[in-house]
Amino acid sequence: MEIEPFALERWLARHEHDAEVNLGDSGVRPLRADRFDLNPGSLGYVVPTNGDPDLRSAIGERYGRPADEVLVTCGTQEANLLVTLSLLDRDSHAVVVTPTYQSLHSLPAAVGEVTRVTLTPPDWSLDPDAVADAIRPETDLVVINNPNNPTGKHHPQETIEAVYDLAADAGAHLLCDEVYRPLAPPDERVDSVASMGQWGISTCGLSKGWGLPGLRIGWLAGPEPVVADAWAWKDYTTIAAPAVGQHVATQALDRETELLAANRAHARENRDLLDSFVTDHGLDWQYPVGVTGFVSVPGRFESGEEFALRLVEEGVVVVPGETFGRPEYVRVGFGVETATLRAGLDRIATVVEPGE
Repeated sequence: MEIEPFALERWLARHEHDAEVNLGDSGVRPLRADRFDLNPGSLGYVVPTNGDPDLRSAIGERYGRPADEVLVTCGTQEANLLVTLSLLDRDSHAVVVTPTYQSLHSLPAAVGEVTRVTLTPPDWSLDPDAVADAIRPETDLVVINNPNNPTGKHHPQETIEAVYDLAADAGAHLLCDEVYRPLAPPDERVDSVASMGQWGISTCGLSKGWGLPGLRIGWLAGPEPVVADAWAWKDYTTIAAPAVGQHVATQALDRETELLAANRAHARENRDLLDSFVTDHGLDWQYPVGVTGFVSVPGRFESGEEFALRLVEEGVVVVPGETFGRPEYVRVGFGVETATLRAGLDRIATVVEPGE
């Protein structure tokens, strides 16, 4: 099995460590550890290794599924890997909606064959008919990311339901990476795919919307046979999620209303700040859900990478659209502290319109 290099991670590895202003990250500013009790009592394995039963039960309630249909993982990345390994083999075919977080197409492509369905700019809308055209008899998995990274597009309920029905009719599972779903306003939030029926699988975690990336806690929720197979694969990856991480995750879920309301308010303030910057400088983007925006490259630059490298010279890191297959954009992460975002935008302004 071969897998292509992770372009986004390699870019960040080269540039983010020495950045004065890092707008390359894709989550909400991390919460302080002292807001939680960090003592789990023991640093042994959490048993059973599929996750603390009470934590799995609390997660499952959010999808209308029992604890046995939830697997606690080391971040959402591991959850997506385990789903891929559980459902695909060398004879399998997957349909993946792009642009998206690279692992969502690179992992399936490392195991089987992938057909990409492309979102349509400028609003990055998804045509379910394009998904229908891409599905084959050997399709075992359809993959979508909602809200989408990098564009911030929040696909509406009717679109996700249509894609779920297409997958189910084909006997394929629909995997939806929902890691930014907690940042969607509750009254606008699309139903989780795992709550739609036996063919739905949702992955999520506490890294992005919750601002708790250092916990390395994620999960997958879905039909019991898939979850059981994923657990069997997990025996060969990380065995169990960290004890401290699961201990804090339980507290975070208990305080969900408080923590997520604060993070949504923070994201909204920063999003409006970036929206004003985009408008004032004649750029374009899809007003996003989440904390990443795909911003058009200023006309005097030939590519996202050229623009991003120029910003590195100013001490600011963003992610070139080439890492998502769209060189006419850069991804700007705006979940940082508001003062940090303002400082970054001030520096970007000197590059967008030099001499002002």
